[in-house]
Amino acid sequence: MPIVHEATTGPSLLGGSIVLPANRCRHHLPPRPVNPWIGDAGTAGTVAVVGAGKMGLPLAAQFAGHGWDVIAVDVQEAVVAAINAGRSHIGEEPGVADLVADAHAAGRLRATTDGTAAARAADVVVLIVPVMLDAAHQPDYRFMDAAVAAIAPGVHSGSLVIFETTLPVGDTRDRFASRLEAASGLRADEDFFVAFSPERLYSGAALRNLATYPKLVGGLGPTSTDRAARFYDAVLDAEIVAMSSAEAAEFSKLADTTYRDVNIALANEFAAYADRVGVDIREVISAANSQPYSHIHQPGIGVGGHCIPVYPHFLLSRAPELSIVARAREVNDGQITIAMDAIRATLGDLDGAPVLVLGLTYREGVHELAYSRALPLIDALRTAGARVFAHDPLLGDDEVRSRGAEPYAWGSTMDARAIVTQTADARWRDLQPAWFPGLAILVDGRNSLSDLRLPAGVAYRGIGVPARR
Repeated sequence: MPIVHEATTGPSLLGGSIVLPANRCRHHLPPRPVNPWIGDAGTAGTVAVVGAGKMGLPLAAQFAGHGWDVIAVDVQEAVVAAINAGRSHIGEEPGVADLVADAHAAGRLRATTDGTAAARAADVVVLIVPVMLDAAHQPDYRFMDAAVAAIAPGVHSGSLVIFETTLPVGDTRDRFASRLEAASGLRADEDFFVAFSPERLYSGAALRNLATYPKLVGGLGPTSTDRAARFYDAVLDAEIVAMSSAEAAEFSKLADTTYRDVNIALANEFAAYADRVGVDIREVISAANSQPYSHIHQPGIGVGGHCIPVYPHFLLSRAPELSIVARAREVNDGQITIAMDAIRATLGDLDGAPVLVLGLTYREGVHELAYSRALPLIDALRTAGARVFAHDPLLGDDEVRSRGAEPYAWGSTMDARAIVTQTADARWRDLQPAWFPGLAILVDGRNSLSDLRLPAGVAYRGIGVPARR
């Protein structure tokens, strides 16, 4: 697929969810190994992937599957040991375990904790380590700063360094390229190359996403952009979009994720109004999205995960005047008050009241609690005096206890007075109200149980879905 300067994947003509087809591999494999790799078509070199976690390991496996020698770099000895034994440590990513095993068996994948040695041996270094938020909602660079410091002494003439971790606009050039120059004594975009290419992966579909979504690439200058685009063209089957600069590529990822946060906040405000006028927001959204230009997302009890609750703050850290972005964060983080208000309105005083929270991970089917709205919900319930129980099919009892709740065994009888669903796990549809003889209210945080039959006198509260008893 040719490298382009503007994505050719057009907008959907239908509102609602968009699922794009995955591209078939069009490479002639295996490529010809070369040393050094300088970007020629049909050749492969060595790439170091720094950060071999839930997103980094799929990247390493993808690159190795396209004939590159891959060095996975991670600070965790257990991760390094697993990869060096040919095993994936991220069990829920379809296809990754097989690619890791095959690449290891073929001698194309190994792991180390030594970032300097890996960078020295590699033609390309891809960094994908976390940049999250500190307590003041500012970017927390400690992991990325450490990763850059680790690889910097190994950067050499001809090295290509690519940042895939989402960053505030300008960081690739102003924060990190300058550090690489200082440590190596080389000039970026002349002696070595630096680019930003945002990771666009969704947990549980990483390999499919790599074959589907256009790969955005922006360098410090045209030379860096070209070298990075040629690398991705060699290892991915998706369209490669060579952008005008690293800053444009950085901004594109922040715009993408912030758009979704703002859209969800709008859906949440629509849901609040739907409650007021007594209509079902799901019907409204479905009708609105039948028009080609409408793509309203779904309301819920809040937004979790590594991306959507985090990256709007990266924008706000540099552009606090973005008032709509700031308001969206307030709306989405404030959604748990719907559950609290509904439970209080039904039960009154929560002191000692048993409340069951269903779903602790930020999304059903993903063993991650990053910014899960279940966590502040549990804290708020405990502060109000409630006795909080919780269940998540992906978490063990000790993990539930570590989050401040008592474990609930699915299917057992308990005296819960209120239930709140924080994920839309399909298991909840099998919930039997008879398990909870004292139940007074079900708060359906993802509008997935509106068809559940509840006993007379048990209140139902969705998000923009008409209440019933």
